Amino acid sequence: MVIGEAAAASGVSAKMIRHYEAIGLLSPARLPNGYRDYGPREVQVLRFIRTARNLGFGLPEIRRLLALWQDRGRASAEVRKIALDHIAELERKAAELSAMAATLRHLAETCHGDDQPDCPILERLENPE
Repeated sequence: MVIGEAAAASGVSAKMIRHYEAIGLLSPARLPNGYRDYGPREVQVLRFIRTARNLGFGLPEIRRLLALWQDRGRASAEVRKIALDHIAELERKAAELSAMAATLRHLAETCHGDDQPDCPILERLENPE
């Protein structure tokens, strides 16, 4: 199948498929006319990548996960470690986002939101602590 068909079958845009090929995550065969030829295996790889991206994995982790997925002699402990490290990073980011939201919520609550120019939100942006 051509790239448009692979995109439709996998849920990954043609632009991202080309990108994944350029960085070595995907290696479709080439037809005599130079077009990429995607088969069921490439579509499966694209779905794997899409799912991993939806879970927030970065490209380096996806590269490692793909290699482990394709290695039938893999140790699941390595896959588990990648997942647990990713969970820790997600939880760290969630805590940072929660702290940012709390700070902004407090600033918004202290802003009168009227016709006066005084605004604690802008003051905080101008003079961080």
